[in-house]
Amino acid sequence: MKNKVNLKKVSDVVAEVLIEEEVSHVFAISGGASLHLIHSLADNENIQYICNHNEQACAMAADGYSRVSGKTGVAVTTSGPGATNLITGICCSYYDSIPSLFITGQVSTMRMKGDTGVRQIGFQETPIVDIAEEITKYAYTIVDPEEIKYQLQKALYIARSGRPGPVLIDIPDDLQRQLVDPLKLKNFQAHAAQELPHLKNSLQDTIDSIMNSKRPILIAGWGVHLSDTEAEFLKFAESFNIPIALTWGAADLIPFDHDLYVGTFGTHGNRHANFAVQNADLIISLGSRLDTKSTGSPINTFAREARKIMVDIDINELNKFQYFDLKFDKLIHCDLRDFFNNFSKLEPTEDTSNNLEWLKQINKWKHQFISFDDTKGIATTQVNPYNFVDSISNNLKGNEQIFIDTGCSIAWFMQSLRVKDKVRVFHDFNNTAMGWALPAAIGGYYANLKHQSPIIAIVGDGSFMMTSYELATVMHHNIPIKIFIMNNQGYSMIQQTQDQWLDSNYHASSEEGGLSFPNYKKLASTYNIKYFELNSGKDFSLIDEIMNDGNPLICNVCIDKDFRVSPQVKFGKPNEDMGPLLPRDMFKENMIIEPIN
Repeated sequence: MKNKVNLKKVSDVVAEVLIEEEVSHVFAISGGASLHLIHSLADNENIQYICNHNEQACAMAADGYSRVSGKTGVAVTTSGPGATNLITGICCSYYDSIPSLFITGQVSTMRMKGDTGVRQIGFQETPIVDIAEEITKYAYTIVDPEEIKYQLQKALYIARSGRPGPVLIDIPDDLQRQLVDPLKLKNFQAHAAQELPHLKNSLQDTIDSIMNSKRPILIAGWGVHLSDTEAEFLKFAESFNIPIALTWGAADLIPFDHDLYVGTFGTHGNRHANFAVQNADLIISLGSRLDTKSTGSPINTFAREARKIMVDIDINELNKFQYFDLKFDKLIHCDLRDFFNNFSKLEPTEDTSNNLEWLKQINKWKHQFISFDDTKGIATTQVNPYNFVDSISNNLKGNEQIFIDTGCSIAWFMQSLRVKDKVRVFHDFNNTAMGWALPAAIGGYYANLKHQSPIIAIVGDGSFMMTSYELATVMHHNIPIKIFIMNNQGYSMIQQTQDQWLDSNYHASSEEGGLSFPNYKKLASTYNIKYFELNSGKDFSLIDEIMNDGNPLICNVCIDKDFRVSPQVKFGKPNEDMGPLLPRDMFKENMIIEPIN
């Protein structure tokens, strides 16, 4: 008698491949074309699905899961609007190089339009692979049930290899239900890693540049986290005693009290950090693509008298500056891990006497400009957000995970947050989607269940409205997220732009301009979530209680609607010339290189 073949549903194979990838939780919304996928997840005790209330939130939760765990975040949705609702979250992963997998159900193959020329045949048929092609590293529709394991493994490999990013696998409903022989399923075999360019000469040139410089600055970007080289980066910086200027993506890389800590730089960074970067004679950028928020506009005003060295895994990011008339002296195309591994063989010096005068100068700028800007002394009838961030900093224990939404919230925190060791700060740095923080925090919670850290979500009132429905997910699972709503009754960052260019007419950015907001206390009660309110600095005593509370909660932080981000670079000004502008004599006295104006 022949041995009985143990056939498996394709959707069961999908669940097993995800488990092999060490995915513990999948973020999902059911639909006619995703039911078999979800039932297979439900039937396997080694993986769990979490229900969100919009596919956008599924994608953002998967994104947050990946950022915290370093593993692949996964979302499962149905076809049509279920698939297209993923787009914003896919963009968050794509532009920040986050390895994530999006699995979409599709109409049965017999109902697919094929080459008929019509727009749609099957109900909710949508060509999601074509739509997502420009914002994924790989997108593919399964056409043969026996290719499911190969294509999933291939997609997962692509998501994590080279410069990471999202991938999408589209599976027709009838193929999900088909039975396959697991012994006949082909596995994907990754090709040998491509040899990287020889680094020895580039590394020696980097050392020579460091030794010949008097005002070096080391720029750290999100790529340091992506490559898992935080320790190697710090060893490199300390070996040469080089001051470290941080992009938002690396704001948590070193504690604020480290001797080499400069601060965040760029259009919404610290004034003294911008002075340091712009007046440097050597810039070494590691793990940052140096976007326009970092360089300012025009781009060619960035560190214009410095020798510039940049290391990046993406050759296109290295080559882009030629289109903007910004000259780099050395462009090194490699992964940061290979860069540091090869650098360690050269046994760099540990002479910490270098750059002491330069560090003193940066510290002098810091104290001089902070007293000039005096953001914490700005008069307000409600909460001064800079003082609020200061109070949050004072209450950090050192293991928190902070998810921050876009708008003034991220700028206030990036300028003022004093990050302690092991505190992580997350933001969708390049897509900056309103509403990202809450669902991403949910994903972050499930990424770290075994060693749970306090989860904090900082959301503007405008951003909160984009995904406030995820309070239902928080309520259902009793997820202990501390949600701070930065409530300034509108879109303050947009209003700041309207102040600069549109005569302070707040159309579509204020209650008078057409926006409406709920009663947050009643909203919290509806979801059975604890509620706190900060109306002025006198209420900051509540923050200690809030930070030590183990329950889900909402804290409404009431901010004057006319409170703005300060300092900030106005478009067209170089980064060193932030507004409010320094008195011209003070500005020129502190510039080492020739000012533009």
